Amino acid sequence: MLDIMLPHYGGLALLKIAVESIVAQTDERWRLTVFDDNPADRQTGIPEYFAALGHPRVRYERNPENLGITRNFQQCVDRAEAPFMVIMGCDDVMLPRYVERVHALVDAHPGAVLVQPGVEVIGADGAVVRTLTDTTKRRVYAPKIDGTVTMVGEELAVSLLRGNWLYFPSLAWRTGEIRAVGFDPQLKVIQDLKLILELVTRGGTLVADAEVVFQYRRHNESLSASSAVTGNRFSEAQAFFLSTAARMDAHGWPRAGRAARWHLSSRIHALTMLPAAARQRSAGSVRVLTRYAFGKTR
Repeated sequence: MLDIMLPHYGGLALLKIAVESIVAQTDERWRLTVFDDNPADRQTGIPEYFAALGHPRVRYERNPENLGITRNFQQCVDRAEAPFMVIMGCDDVMLPRYVERVHALVDAHPGAVLVQPGVEVIGADGAVVRTLTDTTKRRVYAPKIDGTVTMVGEELAVSLLRGNWLYFPSLAWRTGEIRAVGFDPQLKVIQDLKLILELVTRGGTLVADAEVVFQYRRHNESLSASSAVTGNRFSEAQAFFLSTAARMDAHGWPRAGRAARWHLSSRIHALTMLPAAARQRSAGSVRVLTRYAFGKTR
């Protein structure tokens, strides 16, 4: 069984697409749990949808209080029961062979802690898109994946610190390992990378596969996108990368420490956000982004 945990914040339309993509899986060894973190006045039609769905492997729960993104993520980890779990985005799509392929990869690599299946990016309308961010991920930072590859240790840490090429909502995690580490409640938009790096320093193996079985939706209404334009994402990232550099040095991984201090892809991302901040006439955001992109590495 694969536990698919879905922390939800938005409306019903995209949620229905996500849920229906799970129900349509070719492999029935899955269970879906939805944790609705919407305020009561934003849950229009959602409880009714799940009541009408009536699927025996779909569970819907409304949080009694608003938890926020990181605490809702942690709830997903705490409540998972299966050996592997997914924390799926409420606007993403599983292609029909996702569960089947993840089970096959876990069977072939029984020591895997993380599984990154093949991903394609879609826009708000569901059409496949090519964005600058994702093209850069694949051509500059991601390893060349032909079939299936495994990565571990400092090699993996350096790769991710140069540019995080993973797609968090598509990852399958070994439940016991992710629960042993957990999410940092102080972080809002970079908590996934910190968690992954903690797993890597614990000796965790990543299995990455080329077969596309997941659609990651990218649009400008996401928390990470809005935080990037205002510069809030990079204020958080600055402290994260410098503290991570110190941890990597202490762990005996100097190349990973250097990659964390430079955090090149994150600096480039800040530069790409400058025009949007300028259009919004946000002098504060422009200052934050500029300092981050050209600031010192220590």
